[in-house]
Amino acid sequence: MSKNLVIVESPAKAKTIEGYLGKDYKVVSSYGHVRDLPKGDKAIDIKNRFKPTYEVTPDKKEVIKNLKSLAKDAEMVYLASDDDREGEAISWHLKEVLKLDDQHTKRIVFREITKNAITKAIENPRGIDYDLVNAQQARRILDRLVGFELSPILWKKIKTGLSAGRVQSVAVRLIVEREREIEGHKAKSSFRITAIFEVEGKSFQAELPKKFETKAEAEEFLKKCLEATFSVGNLEKKPAKKSPAAPFTTSTLQQEASRKLYFSVAQTMSVAQKLYEAGKITYMRTDSTNLSQDALAAAKNAIENSFGSQYHKSRQYSTKSESAQEAHEAIRPTDFSQSQVSGDRNEQRLYELIWKRAIASQMADAELERTTITVDISNSPQHLVATGEIIKFDGFLKVYLEDTDDEPEEDEEGNKSLLPPLTIGQGLAMREMKGKETFTRPAPRYTEASLVKKLEELGIGRPSTYAPTISTIQKREYVVKESREGTSRNYVEMTIAGGKFKESNKTENTGAEKNKLFPTNIAMVVNDFLVEHFPNVIDFHFTANVEKEFDEIAAGGQDWQDMIDGFYGKFHHSVEETEQVSRQDVNTSRLIGQHPTSGKNVYARLGRFGPLVQIGENEDEDKQFASLKKGQFIENVTMDDALELFKLPREVGFFEDKKMTAAVGRFGPYIRHDNAFYSLQKGQDPLAITEAEAIELIQAKREADANKHIKAFDENPEIQILNGRWGPYIKFGKNNFKIPKGKVAEELTYSETIEIIEAQPDAGKKKGKFPAKKK
Repeated sequence: MSKNLVIVESPAKAKTIEGYLGKDYKVVSSYGHVRDLPKGDKAIDIKNRFKPTYEVTPDKKEVIKNLKSLAKDAEMVYLASDDDREGEAISWHLKEVLKLDDQHTKRIVFREITKNAITKAIENPRGIDYDLVNAQQARRILDRLVGFELSPILWKKIKTGLSAGRVQSVAVRLIVEREREIEGHKAKSSFRITAIFEVEGKSFQAELPKKFETKAEAEEFLKKCLEATFSVGNLEKKPAKKSPAAPFTTSTLQQEASRKLYFSVAQTMSVAQKLYEAGKITYMRTDSTNLSQDALAAAKNAIENSFGSQYHKSRQYSTKSESAQEAHEAIRPTDFSQSQVSGDRNEQRLYELIWKRAIASQMADAELERTTITVDISNSPQHLVATGEIIKFDGFLKVYLEDTDDEPEEDEEGNKSLLPPLTIGQGLAMREMKGKETFTRPAPRYTEASLVKKLEELGIGRPSTYAPTISTIQKREYVVKESREGTSRNYVEMTIAGGKFKESNKTENTGAEKNKLFPTNIAMVVNDFLVEHFPNVIDFHFTANVEKEFDEIAAGGQDWQDMIDGFYGKFHHSVEETEQVSRQDVNTSRLIGQHPTSGKNVYARLGRFGPLVQIGENEDEDKQFASLKKGQFIENVTMDDALELFKLPREVGFFEDKKMTAAVGRFGPYIRHDNAFYSLQKGQDPLAITEAEAIELIQAKREADANKHIKAFDENPEIQILNGRWGPYIKFGKNNFKIPKGKVAEELTYSETIEIIEAQPDAGKKKGKFPAKKK
């Protein structure tokens, strides 16, 4: 038996570390948290200074039994969970549950899984930091109190099954308020003037610095320019420089992986975790942009070896976040000489992004020359401006340039192009000049990553909370992430070219959204209820202050029970007051008006299965319902919208002697036929779809389903070979398995299929549920 037992959080990490420590150490995993607050009202003794009761979670009983047996035989137990509050709490829970004494227990921490870091950690053990444990405990207990007392109120007053959370509800509020801002935005039009000039076969674009507010002003200006001549009024060349962005924190990694790799926040964290556990990058939960002296030296070597010494510039970034721990590091590669790693494609792509960002942060500025040309108009005091940029020395741009969330001006043709050589006073030939009608835009909807950025700016949440918060609000169906098509909009474009003026009416698509966060109707109702009755819980500044108090507890500057006591008194009083609010007073329903034919009241309201419009009162026997479409909100659905919705469901015709009905459900429009559902194709309207189109839809779906099935086995009908979006695969129960290259799906035997399943890790296999072959 090994003399030393090291307990880490994950099996992947255990495997990497055991390779570094040698035979005197056994490294095992606790598989994350081992204890938690039980469900129900016995978890926290509010009267006894919020004393928590913890219990081992059912899925960890076997793990604890195994750890106890290993700890009993070890001379020294090293608790090596992550170096943050969550990790500190896991170490403390392990110490308590395994009944470890101080003499034979050491806490070790590291921010990267390399031989050097692990050896250093073993040489510099410490005790458990109870301030960090208490900060984590305070968060867990406070969040449980808020959820436990708020959720039943929402059940009683709004809808069964709802839940609220301290940080999640604030995140939902941001999305709801942004949606209302967009809904209330009235697009204002103006006219943007651009011109293309030609000089010795080369062209460049210039723009009028101001926009015209009316079509008449723009038209007058363009017509005047028909008579004008153009020349270079001024020419300015200025040196400029661009500096690299700081290395990644958790938040900036999530934002950039979203922009460059199209990863969700949860996916970024999952891939980063794998890279960390394999020893490729430093710890991926951090709000520090700091790099260690060792890292700075390694980056310098890598840059000088790859690009030359003129490309190196040592930089140390200070972190804007007040709570950041500068002793921690930014996310960086553990070995700067490796610009690529093995692993699946996503691991390679994320590692490359982290490597480029960290390397670029230690590289020289890019040196530019910016040219600004002022174009004079002979018959007008106004002038056009063109700007261009030349890179004199690429510096860090050789490796990396940060993306931004800023949406480009519509029709913005990159006017930072290279400008032809010109002299002051030189005449310019105008090829064409355009006056295009443009419209003001509302603030953009949040993406997952831009929501993280906003939460961080407000001081809400910490690196460990961003991903779970964003997953939770989607899981609870307060927010949906989706892409939506835009709508068509008319605009005017006026052009002068070849001595002629031309005006044309054109259309453009506006408001298209890709992977944006939209609130649901339930989010709006719950948000308004919380804002009215629990303003503190959902207030941005208040929530940020609670985070600061957790930081104070972590730094040993505040007692965690006093901190919770300060919050709980007012909060519980609000809960008691809200108990008295009548359900009828909670705004889940809205009178739209009277039905034009029957004169009955028409309501938009929250129903048991989602938002709907209703004709008649709740007690009427002949009341009618229709579900709202995706993107429609109770608070602004109109009578015209409602009347349109009541046209559905509609009978489309018959097929195989059975009725076909078109309707809209929570997943969009569909045809129902013989108790089966067929989703309408993009562009098909449930109000307009014909009998022939519906039949075609049903037949196409049946054919696709038939083609999907390649093979099944008598030995075990649960195993099937199917055709999927990415090609053939094996389905066993709820799990899917890739078919290795070189294997033909149609030719696979039962035993070959089992070999493939057993060679790939999956939840079913781990639990030993693989069925015996039938005789």
